[in-house]
Amino acid sequence: MTIGSHQSTIGKSQVHLTPKWMIDALGPFDTDPCAATMRPWDIGTACNWTAKDDGLAQVWKGFVWLNPPFHRYEVGRWIDALASHGHGIALVHARTEAGWFEPIWRKADHLFFLADRIKFCRPDGTEQPANSGAPVVLVGFGALAGERIAASGIPGFSIKDWEIAA
Repeated sequence: MTIGSHQSTIGKSQVHLTPKWMIDALGPFDTDPCAATMRPWDIGTACNWTAKDDGLAQVWKGFVWLNPPFHRYEVGRWIDALASHGHGIALVHARTEAGWFEPIWRKADHLFFLADRIKFCRPDGTEQPANSGAPVVLVGFGALAGERIAASGIPGFSIKDWEIAA
């Protein structure tokens, strides 16, 4: 059992919008394969695929923003897709012990653990009353992702150039 393991990754909704300040600090992006149906702000992407469009079935282009469903049985497929694409930033729970986190350890170029838990937003743009319930990490794939994360000004701690022990 791990710290926080009592928290459910299967909630009433998988619609947890990234706060606008974070998108502004990290963008611009070309593709959002997990776009919410209702978006109170434009994140500036040319390609916005909702659940109806099945972002996993699409060809991802350019620099990707990925705030995937945090459902423990779905998140891994999204991480695998971004790792294969190799060019973008993901926002996920820092569940480093989870099986779905392994492609991050093996293929990501940059990890950025936020200093504080964030509050996601509802589809109408209002902030959730409580924080995310678990720490989050920005995961960068490709050099541009590392540059954007480093220049973002978001408080936190970077890890790059790690080695996996045998």
